[in-house]
Amino acid sequence: MKAYTTQDGLVCPLDRSNVDTDQIIPKQFLKSIKRTGFGVNLFDEWRYLDEGYPGQDHAQRPINPDFVLNLPEYAGATILLARKNFGCGSSREHAPWALEEYGFRTVIAPSFADIFYNNSFKNGMLPIELPEEIVAQLFMEAENSHGYRLTTDLEAQTVTTPSGQVFHFEVDPFRKHCLLNGLDDIGLTLEDADSIEAFESKAKQNRPWIFRDLTEAS
Repeated sequence: MKAYTTQDGLVCPLDRSNVDTDQIIPKQFLKSIKRTGFGVNLFDEWRYLDEGYPGQDHAQRPINPDFVLNLPEYAGATILLARKNFGCGSSREHAPWALEEYGFRTVIAPSFADIFYNNSFKNGMLPIELPEEIVAQLFMEAENSHGYRLTTDLEAQTVTTPSGQVFHFEVDPFRKHCLLNGLDDIGLTLEDADSIEAFESKAKQNRPWIFRDLTEAS
């Protein structure tokens, strides 16, 4: 998992509340359990004018010219600005996979669904909760300023606007540690690799039958 420290990114304002995970990545694309291949189908039903299905040639699909992600001024955006209750619905981990592969590393909203919020940290994304009035201010600035960018700093827990205004956000210390150091669940386990190896070595001496090759018994 990639570590997250700071980001200076172009902002894409997705002015919608209650964006659920089926809108983030529709259910027909969930057949794969790999973490790649989902970015092209992010917000599929909003980005395209036809019905999406796995294996399509996306270069031939009709684009919705009115959807914010398709507007040229937001090409290359890495910070998604959204309204309250972002990521509600099912618990699919494919939602942060799709957002991250598309290019978003930060999502700013007044509130998130709990499971999506947790899944984001586990997949190298930073979900930032800011008060609704501040998010409304950021929307106004983003929509009225071409190339609007924000700077996020996980260590300092701040979001800074182009004018220098600084907003602080809260984050759980353990989640912060993991994201700053690029540690997912596997990475956390491997931090104790020496202890695990020592335990197994001792277990092989005390209970060798546990480690016996089953093919020997047959």
